[in-house]
Amino acid sequence: MRYFIVDDDPASRTMLKNIIMEGDLGVVVGEAESGINGVSSILTMHPDVVLIDLLMPELDGIETIERLKMEGFKGQFIMISQIVNKEMVGEAYEKGVEFFIHKPINRVEVLSILKKTTEQFRLKGSLLAIQESLANIGLTKTIRRQSSVKEIVLAILNDMGIIGEVGSDDIVTIIEFLMNQDKRVAQLPSLKELYEAVTMKGESSESDLKRESKAMEQRIRRTILTAVNNLASLGAIDYTNHEFEYYAPRYFDFQEIRNQMISIQEGRSELVKVKINIKKFLQVLYLETMEKYTH
Repeated sequence: MRYFIVDDDPASRTMLKNIIMEGDLGVVVGEAESGINGVSSILTMHPDVVLIDLLMPELDGIETIERLKMEGFKGQFIMISQIVNKEMVGEAYEKGVEFFIHKPINRVEVLSILKKTTEQFRLKGSLLAIQESLANIGLTKTIRRQSSVKEIVLAILNDMGIIGEVGSDDIVTIIEFLMNQDKRVAQLPSLKELYEAVTMKGESSESDLKRESKAMEQRIRRTILTAVNNLASLGAIDYTNHEFEYYAPRYFDFQEIRNQMISIQEGRSELVKVKINIKKFLQVLYLETMEKYTH
């Protein structure tokens, strides 16, 4: 990934550059202390991601994004801000900002957000290539219908910023398994039954089945934890953010997310321990997928 940093604070630019380099997340192709100085360089270098400060003299972050888009820039934007202003934050999201990084800069938060951005960038490229390939071979209406369950689930996971996480494939597999059953159920079976049902392959031994089921559970747990952290980051800076408002109270114990928000707002180096309810997450995801699939 190729990054460009626009921030009038040299210390912030240095910290972000070090986090990117030390985290092996890509390269910083350029930096600028203001939007006016950064526009021409960004248009010349075509970075994948622009990390841009919200409040800067002469040309602020939102105005810079508008100017870049008017010039045809297609990269992603991550806003850097220490101001919690709902109107400005809402406007930033409308302009296409993917995520917010809070000041003072927290290394854990930056790594988490940049990794999600990288996975989304790669996945979008892969999905685009797949769509183009399918269009070239004349995909039939029936095939599109069969793949729509996966598309629905991936869209929801993408909203939570976990589409590239290690457990996202497991989550898709579970929902596809449930949707392919002859009889739809309102309540899911036990997680143990569910894991074993989707991991059962040929003559797998009982020990192999238990081991793979346990591994699946751990992958899904880590992925859901990442969703909690992502939504907490959104809520910490903008309580009215659409993804936060929609997913946080439906898929999770809201108090757990609230605790994480407080930890982020206070700038703690380590986030609080979160209780994960896997069954609730899968139950809500299954019901939402079923509703969207049948309409």
